[in-house]
Amino acid sequence: MKTILIANVGSTSYKYTVFGISSDGSCKELVRGGAERVEDYESAISASLSELELKGFAKSSIDAVAFKTVLGKNLSGLREADAAVLKALEDMSYVAPAHNPPYAAAIRAFGAVLPSARKIVLFETSFYQWADAAWKRYAVPEEWDAIGIRRNGFHGASHKFAAERVAELCGAEDAAESARMLYVDNGPKKLAKPFRMVNCHLGGSSSVCGILNGAAIGSSMGFSPQSGLPQNNRVGDLDSMAIPFAMETLGISAESALKDLSKKGGLLGISGVSNDMREILAAADLGNEKAKLAIDVLAYSARSYIGSFMAQMGGLDAISFSGGIAENNPRLRAAILEPFKGFGLELDEEKNNSLRKKDGVFSSEKSKIKAAAVVANEEIVIAREAARLLEK
Repeated sequence: MKTILIANVGSTSYKYTVFGISSDGSCKELVRGGAERVEDYESAISASLSELELKGFAKSSIDAVAFKTVLGKNLSGLREADAAVLKALEDMSYVAPAHNPPYAAAIRAFGAVLPSARKIVLFETSFYQWADAAWKRYAVPEEWDAIGIRRNGFHGASHKFAAERVAELCGAEDAAESARMLYVDNGPKKLAKPFRMVNCHLGGSSSVCGILNGAAIGSSMGFSPQSGLPQNNRVGDLDSMAIPFAMETLGISAESALKDLSKKGGLLGISGVSNDMREILAAADLGNEKAKLAIDVLAYSARSYIGSFMAQMGGLDAISFSGGIAENNPRLRAAILEPFKGFGLELDEEKNNSLRKKDGVFSSEKSKIKAAAVVANEEIVIAREAARLLEK
């Protein structure tokens, strides 16, 4: 059995999951833990390894550490975390400031405390490598495209897991197998009957992904994690002229404008209450109109992207929800799906209300489009792919 530690690094947090990988490739979660308000990743990682030793996991027993890296310049896919990966992360730190510096720091920290374990990264952009060029290309000058300004897509591990699990829940095992083997087969399988779905990953960071036969056709997120749906405190989509206009009118610098859009925008900026959906919902229930508007804006944006991908695929077989907000919020799921009743989607209200942190289909038996909730499991996707690299 191989032991793989999955390091999930946030801007101020560090979480880990340890998996045991059997000789047949099956993964079993063994333990998980982590820390919040992290300022020194080396100390946090050393503390977590001491914690693991107390639980019976010696440092020498860990075969690999795998990371869910976000965005690398000119790099994607599954890779050894070498100097080229670190440089690729650092070269895009300006674009992903909340993600890339912490991951680079964590990779270096693990290199110091677990030198014998292999370090592996699976970039979040990997899931989008088979998307059409028409989605990836912005209508920018050629020289802009040449330096990498194009749609990348993120939350790849979460959407890939949803692609597998939703297909299983809907009885489309061939589509589930296509999603599971996507990186092994270097692309999706051609299925006798295409399986068309959209997954809404709604959490601290949110995105909508169109998925055909287990592979992404596009995402609401584009060049950076700043784009797409309104995030907890990140703006989401914004007209490019809005930033210079705000700078001129408010007398602020480009740095201040970007800080406002990444720290004071999103659901926090609209509601004025919080960046936590639970608190926004509570305020809306008490009659706070700005809180109600924040919920409506998120639902409107999600519906817009679902409809866009539905048109690109010529219809939908399933719409699914994952991530902390979506997994625990039947009310928001129902609000987002309301207009799709016109396309034959029928919800089972009792089933929807019963699904909190639980997988399941919550559309009616006669619904033409299935609706499903999935508990996100990015870690197992990374563990399986890292295990395959260990075999080479």
